[in-house]
Amino acid sequence: MYNWKTVLLTIVALVGVKIWSPYLIDNVRWSYFDVLHETKEKEHVEDILLVNIDEKSIEKYGQYPFPRDIYADTLWETHHSNTHVFNILFAEPDRFGGDEVFANALENRLTILSSAPTIQKETGNAPFVNTSVFGDGNIQDHVWNFSGLVSPIPQLQNSAWGMGVTVATPSVANTPNFDGTTRSVPLVIQANGQLYPSLGFETLRAYYDQPNYQTRVTQDAGIEWVKMGRDKPIQTTSSGDLMVSYWNNFDSISFADLKESDIQNKILVYGLTAEGLSNPISTPMGVMYPHEVQAHLIQTVSTGVQIQQSYYFEFLETVLLAIVLLLILVSVYKLPTAFSAITCLGIVLVQVGGSFYVWSSSLVLFDIFWSSISSIVVFGHASFNKYYRTYQEKMQIKKQFQKYLSPDMVEELQKDPSKLKLGGERREMTFMFMDICGFTPISEAYKNRDDPEGLVELINKFLDVQTKIILNNKGTIDKYMGDCIMSFWNAPLDCEDHAELAVKSALEVLVATEKLNEELKPLNLPPINVGIGISTGECIVGNMGSELRFDYSVIGDAVNLGARLEGQTRNYEGVDLLLSERTYQLCPDRAFSEVDKIKVKGKSEEVRIYTPLGTD
Repeated sequence: MYNWKTVLLTIVALVGVKIWSPYLIDNVRWSYFDVLHETKEKEHVEDILLVNIDEKSIEKYGQYPFPRDIYADTLWETHHSNTHVFNILFAEPDRFGGDEVFANALENRLTILSSAPTIQKETGNAPFVNTSVFGDGNIQDHVWNFSGLVSPIPQLQNSAWGMGVTVATPSVANTPNFDGTTRSVPLVIQANGQLYPSLGFETLRAYYDQPNYQTRVTQDAGIEWVKMGRDKPIQTTSSGDLMVSYWNNFDSISFADLKESDIQNKILVYGLTAEGLSNPISTPMGVMYPHEVQAHLIQTVSTGVQIQQSYYFEFLETVLLAIVLLLILVSVYKLPTAFSAITCLGIVLVQVGGSFYVWSSSLVLFDIFWSSISSIVVFGHASFNKYYRTYQEKMQIKKQFQKYLSPDMVEELQKDPSKLKLGGERREMTFMFMDICGFTPISEAYKNRDDPEGLVELINKFLDVQTKIILNNKGTIDKYMGDCIMSFWNAPLDCEDHAELAVKSALEVLVATEKLNEELKPLNLPPINVGIGISTGECIVGNMGSELRFDYSVIGDAVNLGARLEGQTRNYEGVDLLLSERTYQLCPDRAFSEVDKIKVKGKSEEVRIYTPLGTD
């Protein structure tokens, strides 16, 4: 049996890594989600317009920051139906004294200003909208915490219709954005013990004229949802983050051209795009400016089309990973290599297809990357282990049988090692014992010549010829006993005509012996006479021994009978080959003559013995 335990340890390790979720895995995991994100076709948004403070704006209005009366003039000149969202900090008083004019314009238009969180020091806070917290959890344990806010000056704060925080999920470990890509934005954050909404979220609250926010927090799941007024709850991550859908396509306009445009009923999101004024942000859909991110957040919340990804999915991903890897392990050890490879590939494709399906149909982020990679790792490990163990088995079979079986039979055993399980099986077999009769004269002849090496060479030549005959006729060499050969048929491989092949081998041995004697005549050496006994019967065959060392052999009465028949050939002149009655019965196409009816040692009843007529 293949050593599946090491592969099982690999599976446990891979599942453990999934649960531990190291930084590298999360990085690649979220990169896969980015790929899914990119598969979405971009949708054009009519009611959101990006207003860019770009090089053209600087050329028109001069050095940045602009005097705030310029913003005021722009607000007055645009249609009153527009909503103005400034992703621009007005944290310092206007050096040109335009704050009062700008504040007046803010009051007369639906405007939302931005603030920025800080962790450097405690600062003043912006006005906040009342936020109610429900559930048995402590929101401070889950929401992003900051020391304070960098906010617009009070005069502008008091004039604006709303105030939101411009922040993406902090780029720290174990967050969706630790690789620097902004995939989510917190809907609420905490600063100096107070909860504040994000800029995009606050924009919609003011736009829909909602009075407050509600948040549900539980001990197990953290922040479950956030909503404003009577709107439907917005599902978030445990820290209050919302996965942003970045497949929106917004129109844009230069701030320099805004006053001359005829724009109505739009949400205008202001931001800095001129060189050196803003730091672009990496997103799944490429690099964007901060106000673009807020625009995507506004569209995501307003449409209610949410990307779904919760800790429940991560649990299901882990369970799926364990099941998939166990299936691959079983397939490798239970199926042929080609089928197991197809199975593994099919499992990976099903995972990929399923992931794309739930994404395209429900916007559910289901991670299959680690599962797919782990599937390949487990398949490779298990396949290598299986191959190595199979190779070892084949080499063991070759080492054990190459001297006793034909190369074709050895190859067949290598293909199916199960035929060589430790232990035995009962089957009918045919046995042949072959020995040199009258060996003493031959030995004396070589002794007189003082040529012991020649005697050994002669015996080896004889045994080599006879061995090739046996192997060519699908026989198995059991052992060599001096000048005697014991062989058998119908094991370890099935051989229906085992008796016929044994008889055929014996007759070929006799012919080969005559040829060898012709070669010995010029050397004035006595001829070699061979005695052969063949018997057929049921016996036990298999690997006998222990797991550490075993031999493939047989035991049974038919074995003993074959040896007795070989010895009986010396009692009948001119008879070199004797067969048992069962062997005779299994060779109906050959001509035989009954030699005698004898009683052999170990048998209570007499047995009939036969010899073939002719050598064909």
